[in-house]
Amino acid sequence: MATSTLRIDTTTQARLRELASSRGESMGTVVARAVESLWREQLLQEINASFARLREDPEAWAEELEERRLSENTLMDDLEDDEWPE
Repeated sequence: MATSTLRIDTTTQARLRELASSRGESMGTVVARAVESLWREQLLQEINASFARLREDPEAWAEELEERRLSENTLMDDLEDDEWPE
């Protein structure tokens, strides 16, 4: 795996070292987890903003709700109640 150097202030480095130590992980792993968490947070914010824009358009929102309603009807297609996987 390729690596690179990242400059961080000493306070952040100390916190990173403390987190890594308390979790029994490398500092690189803690940084990777933090970046992944922030990336997911940003993705969810963007998705929420997209749905908010969609809700502002009554016609588009009605289409979305209808599509959801139709897809809910397909969940058990060709399955009897006792055949549903657990």
